[in-house]
Amino acid sequence: MSAMSILRIHEFPDEVLRRPADPVGNVDGRLQALIDDMFETLYAAPGLGLAAPQVGAPLQLFVYDMGIREGERERKIILNPTIVEQEGEIAEEEGCLSIPDYREIVKRAAKVFLKGYDRDGRELQIEAHGLEARLFQHELDHLNGVLMFERLSPLKRDLFQRRLKKRLKTAGE
Repeated sequence: MSAMSILRIHEFPDEVLRRPADPVGNVDGRLQALIDDMFETLYAAPGLGLAAPQVGAPLQLFVYDMGIREGERERKIILNPTIVEQEGEIAEEEGCLSIPDYREIVKRAAKVFLKGYDRDGRELQIEAHGLEARLFQHELDHLNGVLMFERLSPLKRDLFQRRLKKRLKTAGE
């Protein structure tokens, strides 16, 4: 077994974050190694969820761990996810590993029904509420090349882009 490694998390405005990801075709050793490395990266970040495009792999897959908040590890993987139903609406604060030091209130469905596959290729059907439902929607956005600031009002989106330009300019000096 090879040693796991921490991958580079790509940050906005990196192009890999803007492209829709390709479906996962076969679950081979390389994919299993990517999944393990994604967990190492997630725990080092630290975050609750991480989509493959965020580490430069344009694949429809994300890993997440809701147990991390209670100090327990519940490693979960979803390949080729789709939200087949959603209802309600909640607006809560979100952050993103690809947009460091930025948090904003984002409106999302309060409940989602998600279908996908686990790392062994078995079909999954998950009904998620609250934080888990938001996490699924956030990670699925990554798989579709959508970033959280695109879910904001035009005014907040404009403020975000101005702040980012300023930060990039300062970083480049």
